[in-house]
Amino acid sequence: MLTSWHICQPFCYNWRNFNLYRSTVMPVSSQHKVYLPASARDNQYLLAEFVLSDELVARYPASSTDTPYLALYQALSQKLFELADQFGLRNVHLIANGKTPVVRFHQEAYVLQTAEQILFFYNPSYHEAQHSFYDAKVRARKISLLFLATEQPLRSNAAAFHQQVTTLLTELRNRLALAELKIKVRDHQHLTYDLFAKAKGSKESYGYKLRSIDARYKARQAELPAHSALTYVIVNLPLSRRLKEQVKLDLHSSSPYLPLYQHIADHFVSACQQEKLQHLAVLANGLLPLVRNSQFDKSSQGTELQMIGFDPSAKQGQLVSDLQGDKLVEMMQLIIFATPDDQTDMGYGRFMNEVESALRRFAKAVNLQPERDDLTVRFHQHISYHQ
Repeated sequence: MLTSWHICQPFCYNWRNFNLYRSTVMPVSSQHKVYLPASARDNQYLLAEFVLSDELVARYPASSTDTPYLALYQALSQKLFELADQFGLRNVHLIANGKTPVVRFHQEAYVLQTAEQILFFYNPSYHEAQHSFYDAKVRARKISLLFLATEQPLRSNAAAFHQQVTTLLTELRNRLALAELKIKVRDHQHLTYDLFAKAKGSKESYGYKLRSIDARYKARQAELPAHSALTYVIVNLPLSRRLKEQVKLDLHSSSPYLPLYQHIADHFVSACQQEKLQHLAVLANGLLPLVRNSQFDKSSQGTELQMIGFDPSAKQGQLVSDLQGDKLVEMMQLIIFATPDDQTDMGYGRFMNEVESALRRFAKAVNLQPERDDLTVRFHQHISYHQ
C-alpha cells in the first residue's frame, strides 16, 4: 500500500520539503493565472483607417449633384466585400460617416447609430454581415474598415484572423494603387465578465495567463511590425439605490451628486492602492471612455465619447478623475491601466489577480451584494501600427 510519503517521494524526501515545494513553486505558477468564469464573453475586431485623398475622390466623379460621393462609396464597398469573400472574412463593414465603432457581444445581432457612435452587437459564433455606412452627400475625412472576428475560439484564432485582415489590406492597397496610402491598423481584444458570476451560480471557471498579443502571435508564427500596445481594465458600476443611499445628498446644491461620486472614487482608489495599482481613472460623466496612448492621441471629449490618454511608460502613478456632480449618471466607469511592470513573461494573469483583489475589497467597502449586484469587468488588449 502506497502512503502519502511514497507518492511524493520522486519530488521530495519528506513532508517538510514537500511543503516548501508547495509554498514556493506551486503558488508562483498559480499566481500568474487568473480564473475567470466560463461565462466570460470574448470579442476581437480590427479597425483599419485611411485618409480619403483628393486622388481617390477624383477617380469616381459625381454621378449626381444630390449624391456626389455615391459612386465612390459604392466602389470602395464593392472592392472591400469582394476581398472579404476571397479571404474568408464574414463580418465586415465600411464606415465613412465619421462615427466611432463600438463592438459588444450579444446573442442577437443588431446595429445602433447615434450622433458619434455605431454600436455593433453580435455573437461571433453565429452572426455574419456586410454593411456600408455613409452619407452620399458628404465627403468623409477618412474611411474606416471594421472586421469582426467570427472563428471560435477567438483567442486561439486571433493571430490567424489578424493575418487574414492584413493580407486583405495589402491586396486592397494594391488594387487602389495609391502611392501615399497609409493604413492605420488597430487590433482590439477584450474579455468581459461579471466579477460576481460565481455568487450568481456560474461555478465553472477557466484559467487564463493573459499573454500579450505580441507573445501570443509570435507563438503562432505571426510576427507583428513595430507597434504600440495598451492593456487596461474598465469596470462598469451601476449606481443602484443602495449605493445612492450611502451618502446624504443636498439636492439644492450646485453639485448635489459630487459627494456620492467622491465617496465611490475614494474607496476605489484606496482599494487599488493597497494592491499597488497606481494608474487609474474614475469617471462619472455619462460618456463612453475610449482609452488611447497619450504619446500618439490627445485626450478629448465629445457629447457621447471621452478619449482618455494614458502613457504606459509613465513611472509615476496617474489618476484621471471626471466627476460631474451636477448630473446623476446611471453608471460610473472605473479604469485600471497596466504598465510594462504589470506584464510578466507569463502574461497579465498576476495583474488581473491584483485587479480582482482590489475590486472585491472595493465592493465590500461600498456594500455591494454579489448575489444581486453586477460589477462588469472588461479586460482590454489593444495594439496599433501603420501598415
